[in-house]
Amino acid sequence: MPTSSSSAGPSQPLLHRHSNASDSYGAVNVNSALSPEDDQPDVLPVPPVDKSDRKLHRSLSARQVQMIAIAGTIGTGLFLGTGGSLARGGPASMLICYTIIGFIVYITLLLLGEMATQYPIAGSFGTYCTRFFSPSYGFALAWNYWFNDAVSVAGDLVAAQLVISYWAEWHPWAIGLIFWVFLVGINALHVRAYGELEYWLASLKVIAIIVFIILGILVNVGVNREHRYIGGENWRLPGAPFVGGFGGFAHVFVTASFAYGGTESLGITAGETKNPSKNMPRVVKFVFWRILVFYIVGILLIGLNVPYTYPDLSTRSAVTSPFTIVFKQVGSAGAASFMNTVVLTSVVSGANHALFAGTRVLYGLSAVNQAPRLFSWTTKSGIPLPSLLATSSISILCFGSSYVGNGALWSWLQNLVGVSNQIAWVSIGLASWRFRKAWVRQGRSLDDMKFRAAWTWPWGPAFVVVAVTCLILIQGWSSIFPTFEPVDFVSYYIQIPVMIVMYILWMLIKRPGLKSSTSTPRSRRIWYSDLVDVNTVDLSRDEYQDVDVDKVDDDTRHNRVTKGNLVVKALWRLYYWVV
Repeated sequence: MPTSSSSAGPSQPLLHRHSNASDSYGAVNVNSALSPEDDQPDVLPVPPVDKSDRKLHRSLSARQVQMIAIAGTIGTGLFLGTGGSLARGGPASMLICYTIIGFIVYITLLLLGEMATQYPIAGSFGTYCTRFFSPSYGFALAWNYWFNDAVSVAGDLVAAQLVISYWAEWHPWAIGLIFWVFLVGINALHVRAYGELEYWLASLKVIAIIVFIILGILVNVGVNREHRYIGGENWRLPGAPFVGGFGGFAHVFVTASFAYGGTESLGITAGETKNPSKNMPRVVKFVFWRILVFYIVGILLIGLNVPYTYPDLSTRSAVTSPFTIVFKQVGSAGAASFMNTVVLTSVVSGANHALFAGTRVLYGLSAVNQAPRLFSWTTKSGIPLPSLLATSSISILCFGSSYVGNGALWSWLQNLVGVSNQIAWVSIGLASWRFRKAWVRQGRSLDDMKFRAAWTWPWGPAFVVVAVTCLILIQGWSSIFPTFEPVDFVSYYIQIPVMIVMYILWMLIKRPGLKSSTSTPRSRRIWYSDLVDVNTVDLSRDEYQDVDVDKVDDDTRHNRVTKGNLVVKALWRLYYWVV
């Protein structure tokens, strides 16, 4: 890990859960001081921290981590991307595809949760692929996912331009610049600033979706401007419910993948999460079911209330949020503007989340010497500032909307991010397959695992790898038939050859199999395999060991929900369920 050469600054009387050591994968020291309460001020006196020992801080509480997972998933893809899905695939294709992707992502989340609970370290699934599958593949994956997050920031800035165009046409570049400065400033302060912003923005989105579900039901049964019962008539329009045939159906898979993308980033927050042995399983078990309910019910109501022929639902120059359309159907311009404001905050939240995740991925790459050492330098507040600036710099892509149209650029960026999400899910399956195999081969008891999704053994990893690979291959059908669309085709498939090239280059440069092979002279060797040996991989390194403050946190939570009068216990249970 690189260190700063500057001298130590003034003595710090308080420790903001600062890590005093880090392993080679960027893991935060498990013995750093942790607060037993989710939001208790950091008031633990410690010796001064030298500036040469700056690392990430484990400062995100359980409520923040859960909302980060929600905020990263319920965002631009749901509020805005569903417009394109409905226009190109129809209501039935949208409902089926989002349900299929939701199930796949749920299994993927369980697989990731097992590894992230056992090894809550920076880098998440990129690090797990490097450690359990192949360092060369992990290198290609991590850089691809970093690019995914960086492009997501650009995509959300373009989305902000689309949302604001609902009220007035303004200079797109100015909107992008304003939001860019705001987001970089927030992420440069402290991880708690990021976590708190995400918590409240996510809370607003959850409330808005609940209101939308209630309002959507009312609109469908006749509480609308025309006082007309809608029912399922939009499913019976000419061309519906499956629009565009198989090509339209396949296209929705990539937009659904874009919408669900971000769930896997909960593993990235593991390195900065308090009491991960308990909090990571809670996040995995409870958050996604809430997301799935919001998505499936929301998608169903959109398909029932909004016709796929609605003007500007998805065109080259504009994209209108179906959520805004439903609120507009009530007959109140104020209600539609309110929903559009929520969509705008969702866009900001999505960009904030992508910027955070991309920064941590680049930090993790540097920690394992797969990126310049500069990117693992952090400030006293635990912010990897060079990684933050590098990630945010890709957002210059959003300024291209002035030349190709907001809607067109948004569609291309959505395809890029959606496919990248799918590659990440495949990679989680591969890492989980090798991790589980190593655990069994080395005779470790399954009971030793801090979290295990027993019902996914042994088929879970294979299911994720096969299912998502099939999706990646077939979803670009609409860019080939009936007419070949070169730009769309590139946006669907460009990342596959890029991943292959990066994998081969890293393999040839590092020549990982050279040391283990003595039978073939170096000059005659063409290929060097770096598939990790499951019989010898170290399963004990980076395992999180609960510290005293974690036990205090567990006891506090247990006492609150089991002791005292019934009303108090019920209120505490409700509190933990909500937050």
